[in-house]
Amino acid sequence: MGRVFVASVSRRELESVYRKHFARLVRVATAITRDEAAGAEAVQEAFVRLLRARRGYRRDGAIEGWVWRTVVNEAKRRVGQERLHRGVEDEKTTDEIEEADQATRALISSLPERQRLAVFLRYYADLDYRTIATALGVEVGTVSATLASAHQSLRAAMEGAVR
Repeated sequence: MGRVFVASVSRRELESVYRKHFARLVRVATAITRDEAAGAEAVQEAFVRLLRARRGYRRDGAIEGWVWRTVVNEAKRRVGQERLHRGVEDEKTTDEIEEADQATRALISSLPERQRLAVFLRYYADLDYRTIATALGVEVGTVSATLASAHQSLRAAMEGAVR
C-alpha cells in the first residue's frame, strides 16, 4: 500500500501571505461583518485556524485562496453568531455605514450572499477570479456568472433609485 503524501504549508509562507494581504483581508472581513473590530478579529482567528491546520494543507490550490476562504468563512461565522446572540434575523441598518458609501453599500448588502461576497472579494480586495473561486469554493466560471448577476442587480437597483 502506497503512502499518501500530504504537503503542508510553513509558518513562514502563512506569515508572508498575512503580511502581504492583511489590510485587504481586514477590509473584506469588515465589509462582511459591518464592523472594523469584528473584521480584524475574524482575520486574526482565521490565521489561528490556518496555523493549526497548516500540516493538512494539500497544495491543491493557491495558499492565498485557502487563506481568503478561511477569512471569509470566519467573518460569515461571526455574523451568524452575532445574529443568534442578538436574536436578529437580518440586520440591515444604514447607521453603521459610512456616509460617503451609504447608497452603494446598501445596494451591495442587499445582494444575495454569494454575489455580495464575490463583489467584496473582487472590488474591495482586488482578487482575481481564480482566487475568488477558491475562496468561495466554486468554479471560475461561476465567479464570472455571479459577478455578472451582481452587476445586473446593482444596475437595475440604481436605475430604479434614479427614477
